[in-house]
Amino acid sequence: MLPTDTLLDAAGRWFLSSGIQESSGGVARYYRSDAGRNAPVSTEITGYAVSALVFLHQRTKQDEYLDAAVRAARFLTRCAWDPALETFPFELASAAAPCRLSYFFDCGIIVRGLLAIWRATDDPEFRDAAIQGGRAMLADFCGAESIHPIVSLPEKRALPCEARWSASPGCYQLKSAMAWFDLYEATGETAFLRSYEYALEAALSNERDFLPGHPNCEKVMDRLHAYAYFLEGLLPVLDRSDCAAAFRSGLDRIAGYLREIAPQFARSDVYAQLLRARLYGEKLAGIALDSDAAEHETEQAATFQMDSPDARIRGGFGFGLKIGEQMPFVNPVSTAFAVQALALWSDRQNNALRVSRQALI
Repeated sequence: MLPTDTLLDAAGRWFLSSGIQESSGGVARYYRSDAGRNAPVSTEITGYAVSALVFLHQRTKQDEYLDAAVRAARFLTRCAWDPALETFPFELASAAAPCRLSYFFDCGIIVRGLLAIWRATDDPEFRDAAIQGGRAMLADFCGAESIHPIVSLPEKRALPCEARWSASPGCYQLKSAMAWFDLYEATGETAFLRSYEYALEAALSNERDFLPGHPNCEKVMDRLHAYAYFLEGLLPVLDRSDCAAAFRSGLDRIAGYLREIAPQFARSDVYAQLLRARLYGEKLAGIALDSDAAEHETEQAATFQMDSPDARIRGGFGFGLKIGEQMPFVNPVSTAFAVQALALWSDRQNNALRVSRQALI
């Protein structure tokens, strides 16, 4: 494993120099190394990238990260936001291919990214856009019995649920609902707090059913990634005994399935999310950290960082391994999660760990 500063710098260079952030400021879903091209720009991934670039700026104090974060945020506020529909579409529309979907989860990630850049710059454009996005989430996705995962555009009709986890309501939505909690802190609007609490109650009632959730072990690995979102969404309420108990139990559940499935298929983001959750849980709720497990997850997460003479690859983190072979996806979210987790682990090793729920990517 590279020294943390070297690892962090390499990953940061990838964000800045690989072309994963395009000239518009938007960030591609991933770089496909076997085909030599980016996937389309994604509003959700751009939201994650804003939070990641703010984190890198906070760690390094290098202004180029903040500049890149501002460009990404302005893409979201000035290009991605549809003022007529009052929402963030899944991807940018064009005359040839209008975007007909908006995802609850994506909108929450975007709102959290906009709040992160607002805190870093104090620019009201970003705060105002975050509030607009949060209110749109309230208006468009809150059903009588659940939070709709996807609505069609322009009519904003809830789509029927599907078997795949991202197209059905579930505990993973709590990560996105955390945007409402953050907005409540920023504005004092109690509608945001009530909606987070509604999402929390639903998540606590159904989280035990989320895993394994599928007979195919590779699909279970994908659901571990989503279930980790549930744990992340619990961070505002880890002072509650029931939430801390669910968090503690969830760590064990993810770790058990991960050990079982990893020889066949392992996702880098699952290792990073589990390590990061352990560190947050220890710091915020006094949950005992399994040091041996955390060491293993640190080592495994670091192995996904890619070394190449190609700047489009070098320093980024791969999405996953199948039967020990790297898959051809250099992934911004995997890179962001891994960099944050490994940096926090290094802080803990140096007795300097500080965690901020708002800084969670």
